[in-house]
Amino acid sequence: MTIDSVVILIIAATIDYSIGDPRNLPHPVQVMGWFISLFTKFALTYCHNSLTQRIAGIAIAIVLIIGSGTIGYFFILVTKLLHPLLGIAMECILLASCFAGRSLRDAARTVLQALATGNLSEARLLLSHYVGRDTDKLTESEILRAILETVTENATDGVMAPLFYAIIGVLLPSLGSVPLALAYKASSTLDSMIGYPEAPYTYLGWFSARLEDCLTWIPCRLTVLTLALISGKPLYVWQICRRDAITDPSPNSGWSECAYAAILGVQLGGTNWYHGVAKHKPLLGDAKNPITANSIHHALQLTRFCFLLWLSIACIVAVAKTTSAQKLMLQL
Repeated sequence: MTIDSVVILIIAATIDYSIGDPRNLPHPVQVMGWFISLFTKFALTYCHNSLTQRIAGIAIAIVLIIGSGTIGYFFILVTKLLHPLLGIAMECILLASCFAGRSLRDAARTVLQALATGNLSEARLLLSHYVGRDTDKLTESEILRAILETVTENATDGVMAPLFYAIIGVLLPSLGSVPLALAYKASSTLDSMIGYPEAPYTYLGWFSARLEDCLTWIPCRLTVLTLALISGKPLYVWQICRRDAITDPSPNSGWSECAYAAILGVQLGGTNWYHGVAKHKPLLGDAKNPITANSIHHALQLTRFCFLLWLSIACIVAVAKTTSAQKLMLQL
């Protein structure tokens, strides 16, 4: 881990926090989405049984995940050959695109602003852009729960897990932070697009869903532990997660949501409607407090603190490693 690589991490984090994703430029996730849509249509057209669809699903995942990391690596390599500063700038921009902190915060605030003005219809419409559940009949309290669930679930796979893999990449100087972060982002995008047990993705998306679960498992637990420590009540948060999170069918989102619920003293989960079909999710946390706009702002703040803590640790390790290396060189 070098000081330069950590500086790139810091710049990328600053870009995401202050600017977010440029609206007029193609985003790496959009490119991934185009690839997934194209090959999903191809696979569903020509693969008509469970075995061939499973094989196609494995192929799509391997090609996209490895391809995303490889393209990112060589793209940075080529730009550095053109000019070192251009390569560094490209590395910062690509890495910033892997973090969803700003976009998650903006999405939540957009819906909250509509609620604050009393425009329930607009809030429902805006919320429908960010969640998969039916929103046309949601009450204000249900909209607030939906926002908080989205913020707390995506805190792990949209913010902390990409940072985790970026830091791992920094620890491997020959690889770098961008390829691993992009590879994880590809896995997350696959899961969000085809990782569903319902048809037509039952067999095509099973590998993507399981792989994303595995890749997110460690950063999710580390995020929960970090949040528990930040809250000042680590044992209580862990006990609630051990009680409720294990009942969630997802091995990661339940833990992420439950940690925030325990810290905020609210309850998440319950009945949601998807295309007119009711689906009950396990209840997470205890309903000590109602879910309010302040609850959501507090959750966003917790994610930001968690992100900054991991970033600070990476900086400390980099400085300590560089100092040790310099002392060793002086002794030689």
